[in-house]
Amino acid sequence: MNQHKELTMVAMSGGVDSSVSAWLMREQQRPIAGMFMKNWEEEDPQGHCPADEDVRDAREVADLLKIPFHARNFAVEYWDQVFSHFLDEYARGRTPNPDILCNREIKFTTFVEHAEDLGASTIATGHYCRKRTIDGQPLLLKGLDENKDQSYFLHALSASQLARAEFPIGELEKSKVRDLAKQAGIPVHAKRDSTGICFIGERQLKGFLGRYLGEKPGVIKTTDGRTIAQHPGVHFFTLGQRQGLGIGGVKGALEAPWYVIGKDIDSKVMTVSQEHDHPALLSTELTALHTNWINGAPKAGTQLCAKVRYRQEDQACVLSEVNTDEGFCRIRFETPQWAVTPGQSVVFYDGDVCLGGGVIEWTNAAAI
Repeated sequence: MNQHKELTMVAMSGGVDSSVSAWLMREQQRPIAGMFMKNWEEEDPQGHCPADEDVRDAREVADLLKIPFHARNFAVEYWDQVFSHFLDEYARGRTPNPDILCNREIKFTTFVEHAEDLGASTIATGHYCRKRTIDGQPLLLKGLDENKDQSYFLHALSASQLARAEFPIGELEKSKVRDLAKQAGIPVHAKRDSTGICFIGERQLKGFLGRYLGEKPGVIKTTDGRTIAQHPGVHFFTLGQRQGLGIGGVKGALEAPWYVIGKDIDSKVMTVSQEHDHPALLSTELTALHTNWINGAPKAGTQLCAKVRYRQEDQACVLSEVNTDEGFCRIRFETPQWAVTPGQSVVFYDGDVCLGGGVIEWTNAAAI
C-alpha cells in the first residue's frame, strides 16, 4: 500500500534531470504533478526564447508520465528578488552568484507557495544533492556524483525549506540519469544541460550586463603604474580573470597571460599582473555576511571545510569568529586560497554535510 498520500509538486524545467526526477517518483506510485517556472521574459538577441522550447519539453514529459502539468510565470518576482540584486552587485564591482538567491527566493519560496495553492505539501527538484533527517532535523548532503554536486547552490535554504523538499536523483551519477531517461523513452534524454545565469541562460556576460549597466570605460594598469590598455568597465571583469581582457602585446612584458588582480569602481582603474600567484590574489582569511546555518551555527574554533567557488575541492579552515545575530563569520584557511572574490559565496561542509554559508565580504589578500 502506498505510504505517500500527499501530493508532491515536481519542478520541471524541460531538462533530463527534472524529467527523471518526476519519472522516479511516478515509478514509486507517488501522487505527483509537474510545474514549469518561467522567470525571464526577454528573448535572446537572435529572437529565440529558450523558455518556449523548455516548457514544450516539460509538458511533453508530463504527458508521457500522465501527470497533471502547470506553468507559472514568476518573472516579476525574479526581477524584484534576484535580478535587481544581481545588477546592484555588479554595479558595485562585485561578482554575485544569482543561482543561490534564485534557489532560496524563487524555487524554494515562490514555487512552494504556488505548489501549495495547487494542493501540494512537498516539492521535488532535479538538484544533485541529498537529504537526510536525523532527530527531526533535515541535513543537506552533497550529491553522490561529485562532478555534479549542487549543494553549494542550496546552502542558503532554511531547515524548514529543506524539510519540504525532495531530491530524487541525488543518489545517482549523471550518466545513470541519462541512461534511465533513455530506457524510459523520455524524449529529452540527450538534451544538453543548461548553463549560464539562472533562468536567463547562456549569454555573453559583457554584452548582457552592458544592456543594463552601460559602459564605464577606464584604463588597465600594471602593478608599476603603467597604462597598457583600455577597458569598457571594471564591472565586466572579476578577480583572477585572464580571458577577454583586450591586452595585446605589451612592450617589455613576457608572452604570458595577464590576470585581473584589482578593480576600483571610483577611479575606473583595473590592475593586472602576469604573476598567477600575485599576493593580491592569495587569501588566508575572509569574512562573510548574510550567513545562513541550516541547522545552527558551529562554535568559534570549529574546524570545517569550505568552498569559495563551485566545484572547488573542499578546503580545510577554522571558523575563527561567528555572530549569528549579525549574520557574520570569519574563517582562516590552512593554505592560501586563490582569487577569493567579494560577492561570491563561501559554503561550509562537515564531510558530506553542507552546513550553510554566506556572501564573501572581505579577504586579507595583499592590497595593491
